[in-house]
Amino acid sequence: MVAVILVTAIAIVVGLSAAIEMGLRTIGFGKPLIYIADEQIGYLLAPNQSTRRFGNHIAINQYSMRGDPIQKTLLPSTLRVLLLGDSIANGGWWTDQAWTISSLMIRSLTPTLSQYFTKVEVLNASANSWGPRNELAYLQQFGNFHSQVVVLLINTDDLFATAPTSLPVGRDRNYPDRQPAMALVEAFNRYLSKPKPIPEMKAVYDEAGDRVGFNLEAIGKIQALTHQANSQFLLVMTPLLREIGEPGSRDYEIKARQRLSEFCQEQKISYIDFLPVFNSNSNPKALYQDHIHLNLQGNQLVSQAIEQSVLELLL
Repeated sequence: MVAVILVTAIAIVVGLSAAIEMGLRTIGFGKPLIYIADEQIGYLLAPNQSTRRFGNHIAINQYSMRGDPIQKTLLPSTLRVLLLGDSIANGGWWTDQAWTISSLMIRSLTPTLSQYFTKVEVLNASANSWGPRNELAYLQQFGNFHSQVVVLLINTDDLFATAPTSLPVGRDRNYPDRQPAMALVEAFNRYLSKPKPIPEMKAVYDEAGDRVGFNLEAIGKIQALTHQANSQFLLVMTPLLREIGEPGSRDYEIKARQRLSEFCQEQKISYIDFLPVFNSNSNPKALYQDHIHLNLQGNQLVSQAIEQSVLELLL
């Protein structure tokens, strides 16, 4: 009798686990995006991977970009824009491939520029928590793919970004370097287990010196590399949700923003600051997925403004 009960209990547990596993896999657990370490860039999304997370399709091409495979050389009559950025440009798990800023730009610019170009490509080189120094390192390693325009999309926090590091890869649950054995394992590690600290990250966070200055210098180098390739450069910055309205940006953010504005004037950088744009919106909260990332409505607003600036740079 005891054996029958035990076998029944085991069967119930196995059956329930299998059902949960299947349910978790239908919403995307079990196949997260994988990261690889890089000495200069810090980390990259592993090339040539595709998955679905919470119903959203995410594809990474051979150059660790969010998008379809590309030819590195530029085909005749093609407009190519390189979008460099962090999770805002990338779109993350909450954004389907079709609704990223880069995809929205392609669909809008293609008919607009049909008399000048037979094809429009917007390459999306981005990864979660990249800052200007990560993006500079990517550009130095891969080049700008013969893009006519390079767009650097940052947010306010990026002005204080630390130096590139590969420490999180395979150690931070947000930067896995291999697929989990089961979807159950991934769900448990993400939502039920306590994150394991990475002691070496303290030195990264405690970086000495003028961090804003380091990132401004990286932006200047991105501009210089872009101009050396005879391409146009556009800098775009989105605000944190808490910066919109009152009380607005914090004192240290106001100072950093002012430094960036003065830097852009000195370097003659084309610059879009979305803080005043979002402040003029009747419902800015409707533009955000969370406190920093944009939703589809926010992506549409940003993509439209970038498109207009790209047209002004080209035509």
